[in-house]
Amino acid sequence: MAINQDLEKGEKRVEIDELALSEPLLEYADKEAAVAATSDDGSLLMVLVCTFVAVCGSFEFGCCVGYSAPTQAGIRDDLRLSLAEYSVFGSIVTIGAMIGAVMSGQIADFVGRKGAMRMSAIYCIIGWLVVYFSQAALPLDIGRFCLGYGIGVLSYVVPVFIAEIAPKHLRGGLTTVNQLMICTGVSVTFIIGTIISWRMLALAGLIPCGSLLFGLCFIPESPRWLAKVGQQKEFELALRRLRGRNADISHEMAEIKDYIVTLESLPKARIQDLFQGRYARSVIVGVGLMVFQQFSGINGILFYASETFVQAGFSSGKLGTIAMGLVQIPVTALGALLMDKTGRRPLLMMSATGASLGCLMTGLALYLKGHEMLLGWVPILALSGILIYLGSFSLGLGAVPWVMMSEIFPINIKGVAGSLVTLITWFGSWAVSFTFNFLMSWSSSGTFFLYAGVCAITVVFVAKIVPETKGRTLEEIQAELSSL
Repeated sequence: MAINQDLEKGEKRVEIDELALSEPLLEYADKEAAVAATSDDGSLLMVLVCTFVAVCGSFEFGCCVGYSAPTQAGIRDDLRLSLAEYSVFGSIVTIGAMIGAVMSGQIADFVGRKGAMRMSAIYCIIGWLVVYFSQAALPLDIGRFCLGYGIGVLSYVVPVFIAEIAPKHLRGGLTTVNQLMICTGVSVTFIIGTIISWRMLALAGLIPCGSLLFGLCFIPESPRWLAKVGQQKEFELALRRLRGRNADISHEMAEIKDYIVTLESLPKARIQDLFQGRYARSVIVGVGLMVFQQFSGINGILFYASETFVQAGFSSGKLGTIAMGLVQIPVTALGALLMDKTGRRPLLMMSATGASLGCLMTGLALYLKGHEMLLGWVPILALSGILIYLGSFSLGLGAVPWVMMSEIFPINIKGVAGSLVTLITWFGSWAVSFTFNFLMSWSSSGTFFLYAGVCAITVVFVAKIVPETKGRTLEEIQAELSSL
């Protein structure tokens, strides 16, 4: 699933002079790394605790996304849902997430990062309880929509909170935990869902929500948000808790204040600014990556995995779903390690090539099944194809586009561009998850051949259009984009 949001979209309200502020917030304070060095063990522990609490929301995100895959047969049998009704249930989570993501910046700015996470957890709790008590399609959809809205806000506020509380030398590593925990939530839900009923799985979804609400009672608010809303005393106390009693926080405090003053003194960025000639290539790259990410079929395959395995000849989808859960976590971790070693473009091209191969193998297996050829090989070929697809997607296509979102857009349009990209991403997620079952009814093999074609085009798009951003400054990236 791959929802690692641009970490700077919270500053949506302002347009920034590129000459005044040419580097992202995540790279601010390059002048002095001494703040990180002077943090004591207690401060590091607090940062880690804050991160652990926040990524309970990421785990919840993964649980919501993964819920529909192992539960399809049980829900349809118990509630006698048609294929269309279950497709609505599976996909409506993306509608809620789309709305939540679009509103997330304003919510996080108004009630704070902790307040936004707290509100999201409450929405998710309501959603899980409604799903648990559902006896018909309508309440099931309402519960799923509430879950979508909650994770839409979480998909934005969790990485923002982590980025704002982490010291610079830990920020990159800690923010990657967000994506890893999303994948972990999906995988755990896949595995547990093969053992317990769909109603009990809904109750299990309450656990990360409760953990998040409980943990929020003991961690500080984001110092940057506190400074932004003028809570000077609370700002200093929060930063002191995060950096340690013996740390010199005066320099970091001054930088945060100066940055916020500069931001708020400049005019608001507008959506039409994205269509200026100097930003056109950045928008093409950003939107293109997200379109290809979603239309490679990831959410359709994830949401309805168990039934796909049944169509491929398995007696049930349990074995395949468990295998998917076991593959996703280590490969996502490997991708995070390779991102700054191989570079963005090679990782994306390898990922898309592997995903295309996996779809071709799965499509071939379903074609053979439909024509009753080599039936003994069909289940193994289908399982191998889906695992290769999922592993390849998790290696690069899942996370790299989100990382590049914070690199290819100049900071003055980063918030507006992030909103546009988020909207397009969730719309693509909805389109794929809603149409997947109908495409499978039309032609199961053709569906995977279609996704294979999208992945192949992705390789060409990355090779021809997408710049390499590894180890480069924002100015260097912008110079290449403007010269394309």
